[in-house]
Amino acid sequence: MDTSARSSLLLWVAMNRASARIADHLRKQVEEHGLSFTEFAVLEALLHKGALPLGEIGNVVLRTSGSMTYVIDKLEKRGLIERRRCETDRRILYADLTKSGRDKIEEVFPGHAILIGRLMSDLRKDEQQLAARMMVRLERSAAADSASAALAG
Repeated sequence: MDTSARSSLLLWVAMNRASARIADHLRKQVEEHGLSFTEFAVLEALLHKGALPLGEIGNVVLRTSGSMTYVIDKLEKRGLIERRRCETDRRILYADLTKSGRDKIEEVFPGHAILIGRLMSDLRKDEQQLAARMMVRLERSAAADSASAALAG
């Protein structure tokens, strides 16, 4: 194996290990508040982005649309979100926070943000910004590779 391939593999393993460890801490923190990680992600997206079309929520929280229907149904049954029709296009359904949902995510999110800060604190602010820029570049590169593979296939 050449040094470039070896370096790429080492980076991939390191990124996955770090991501898994961080995700374990974050998952535990939200589960302590009676939410699954995906439920938390939906509530957090609605808190910060406002009401979203149901079809877009999966893209925002990086989950498949099939699993999103299940999660949204659960959140709606718990009274944390509500579905409502778009006023200008009745075919579109939006999900939005209820008062209980807003209260819940506003209770959980500050501790979540603090935990993320603590988990990232080994890197200085400039290192965090550099790492974020590098991850965005890797994401774009992978997206471009997927697009070119789809065109070639």
